[in-house]
Amino acid sequence: MSISWPKLTALANVSTYDTVRHMIRIQLEADVPLTDQLVTEIRGAIARGEVQPGDPLPSVRQLAGDLGINLNTVSRAYRLLEECGLVSTHRGRGTRVTAAREAHPALDDRSLRNRARALLADARLAALPRELVAALLHEELDTLWSKEESS
Repeated sequence: MSISWPKLTALANVSTYDTVRHMIRIQLEADVPLTDQLVTEIRGAIARGEVQPGDPLPSVRQLAGDLGINLNTVSRAYRLLEECGLVSTHRGRGTRVTAAREAHPALDDRSLRNRARALLADARLAALPRELVAALLHEELDTLWSKEESS
């Protein structure tokens, strides 16, 4: 018989917050808006399975303070993630991951191809060497798909 203690649940939430906070890397000086960086980082953590459905995200205030960014930036990012169906926010209960990788709305081939084409066009316009772009893409593929999944 297992007993669930409220303190243990609170501690589990703190460790999840710490985990999420450590997964998020933003660059304050980058040309990419902070909201977009934050959305990308959290989406990536969900895609990699680092956070699971039901896992809480840090509060807007906590994450903004930890990252040194404005509350509105975090709030906007959470709202965008909610619109995508990846998280849900309930007043007084916080924001939780709602979608697993399998549950995310399907991305069709054409849409994926268009997004890839735009990304590669940006890389070409930035005069990045083809080998560097290929290496970066392979690195990201390796972080999102484990060796077992790619077989």
